Amino acid sequence: MSHALLEQQTVLPPEPDHGRDELHRLAALFEHAPTAGQAVLVGPDGVRVALPHSVYEALRQVVAALTEGLAITLAPHTMKLTTQQAADMLSISRPTLVALLERGEIPFEKVGRHRRVLLTDLLDYQQRARQQRKAILREMTQDAEDLQHVDGFEVLDD
Repeated sequence: MSHALLEQQTVLPPEPDHGRDELHRLAALFEHAPTAGQAVLVGPDGVRVALPHSVYEALRQVVAALTEGLAITLAPHTMKLTTQQAADMLSISRPTLVALLERGEIPFEKVGRHRRVLLTDLLDYQQRARQQRKAILREMTQDAEDLQHVDGFEVLDD
């Protein structure tokens, strides 16, 4: 496999007169496709290749996003991000990301003076942060429910 295929690549939605109709037909096909069975890719030369389910699902997601006018970036988990790229991905400022790195919440390496973050480490942090937020929300919800059951406490509805 070519090394060029292992680098980040961004796919933009097609222009109105350049493939948008085909994209919408493909989206409709995915929408009405049966959930069981084997998907097959037919190349320009007529060669048929069975698609693994994970590739088929990834293709469905790419088509759905492109149909909505969104660009898609494909990147290997081993890709190294700059601190600005990592911050952008988390929707935080670069100084906030650097603080997370320095506190050890996200692993990183230094290349000269520059910090680099593995995409997989960033995704792991993102998942951990999401789980922590859900746990806090569950705890707050439980606290609110507990308060409603305290003797003498009256819940007022607006």
